[in-house]
Amino acid sequence: MKDKKVDIIAVAKAARVSPSTVSRSFNHPELVKASTRKKIDTAVRRLGYIRNRAAQTIHGIRSGTVGLIVPTVDHAIFAELIQSFSEAIEELGFTILLASHGYDLQREYAITRKMLEHRVDGMALIGIEHEAETFGLLDSQNVPTVLLWNYAKTSHFTSVGSDNFRAGWLVGHHIGGLKHTRIAGLFPPLSGNDRAAQRRAGVETALAAFGVQIPEIWDIETPYSLGAAKDAVTRLMSREVTPTAIICGNDVLAWGALHALSKAGVTVPEDVSVTGIGDFTGSRDFEPGLTTVRIPARQIGAKAAQTIASKITAPDQEVASTLVIPELVLRQTCAVFSEK
Repeated sequence: MKDKKVDIIAVAKAARVSPSTVSRSFNHPELVKASTRKKIDTAVRRLGYIRNRAAQTIHGIRSGTVGLIVPTVDHAIFAELIQSFSEAIEELGFTILLASHGYDLQREYAITRKMLEHRVDGMALIGIEHEAETFGLLDSQNVPTVLLWNYAKTSHFTSVGSDNFRAGWLVGHHIGGLKHTRIAGLFPPLSGNDRAAQRRAGVETALAAFGVQIPEIWDIETPYSLGAAKDAVTRLMSREVTPTAIICGNDVLAWGALHALSKAGVTVPEDVSVTGIGDFTGSRDFEPGLTTVRIPARQIGAKAAQTIASKITAPDQEVASTLVIPELVLRQTCAVFSEK
């Protein structure tokens, strides 16, 4: 029977290293060779050793956890971000504590407080804009923090993300350049979602350069849901006058639009052009393949993990924000407008 009180000395003996090396592997893995960490991990697994995090926190040792709060875990793009962040942060000796706030920034504040009560070593939040109370809480506790998904030179904390205004501008400029003037917009509620708000602003700015704007009657708000988007576009195309292009706030909404258009017998892109944002897994496999803007979630997640780990392990070193450039991906859902 295994000893239920296996301690760090037993782990050290089993791994044939010193207790201080085991401790260093847990608390400063970047200072221990990968081969040594592997031996220690094997011993930990075989002995069933569990670290006493509470006691370590009392003695000023890191908890080894990073809090990650996302708007939702239902979207493919956030799933990719979470996966890459989790994989990268684990390689650096940390584990994530994950939660979602459902696009409610007041709820995000409450979750942040709970995570800080659990003595996380750092925090990662999605987006640049958050409640002042959330920023104040993180500042007062001097917690290393990184903001993911959006990039801004003047962000409150170090940011690692893309330029969502640019992403919106790219699709707006593409559709305007294809001579479309009857354009619908399909976006989620903008409250509590600075990513969507910036994308929408980018679309409007690009279209304005062509003397075009999205009319109120075709300005559609729907949750990030394939079914909701499908229903919204079905209603849109049942009207007497219909758009020749639909610009969607992300790929999930574009997928819903494509399903609705197919069901209505509308040909894409001959009758209606459609764009998304995100380049989610599956967008290239649609028939026709979706024209969209690539925002590399896995790259952002991995870089953000490196950034927060650096801020935790080397608090006196300056860590710069990182911009991941969005890229227009041309496939087959857009065409030059031609009068029928």
